[in-house]
Amino acid sequence: MYQYVDRPLNSLDEGCRFLVWSMRAWVTTLGRRQCPAQALAPAFAKWRMIGGLQPFHRAMLLFNRDALETFAFCPMACSHVSEHEAVILELITSLRDRGPQQTRDTLEMIISEESVGDMLETLSKLGAAMAIAGIFPGEPVAAKRR
Repeated sequence: MYQYVDRPLNSLDEGCRFLVWSMRAWVTTLGRRQCPAQALAPAFAKWRMIGGLQPFHRAMLLFNRDALETFAFCPMACSHVSEHEAVILELITSLRDRGPQQTRDTLEMIISEESVGDMLETLSKLGAAMAIAGIFPGEPVAAKRR
């Protein structure tokens, strides 16, 4: 998580930026009382991520319903990654980098116990769709030293 939190968006790869934009757009659309999945579908299709729309939408619904604390997302125009946006980025990369057990351990600290299995499966599907689309999130670019 710490590799993403407070990072400028322009230091992230396109997969990370796509996810952060998607999280913010999902929350914004829901706040307008519109269907987020329907609103985000064109962008997901453009990024060859239409297969990831359902798992992304499901993950956001689970976070919205079952998170142990209220998740906070930045406004669309914000140029940095919020703490909860960073948590979600880390969970997706964690499955690949550390495996399902460590990801499950993290999920148990942030969502209700009865949703952990569903979330783990959902994040796995989302990560697979991102890998197929060629935009699986990577490590942030290190800040340049002056």
